Amino acid sequence: MSKFGELIDLQVPVLLEFYTHWHEASEAMNPVLKDVAAALGDRARVIKIDVDKNSELAEALRIKGLPTLMIYKEGEMKWRQSGEQDANTLIGLIKEYV
Repeated sequence: MSKFGELIDLQVPVLLEFYTHWHEASEAMNPVLKDVAAALGDRARVIKIDVDKNSELAEALRIKGLPTLMIYKEGEMKWRQSGEQDANTLIGLIKEYV
């Protein structure tokens, strides 16, 4: 979990998506996250975390629904929601923390 701490302890906002490859809604988020990353460039980071490969972390963070999206800044969770989101909504949320 120390690597997770390094991922979220950044000066820029970090958008995390907890997903699995076999979950349809998770897969539907792929183009949305690419658009978010392209729109924000180096002002934010977008990171996908496969819950099948990171089950301990998913359990520790009580990930129940997929996809689960979180925004962290400087190690602190600022926002969290399960379910699909559109790119404009996510960009607007992240810009609040840039």
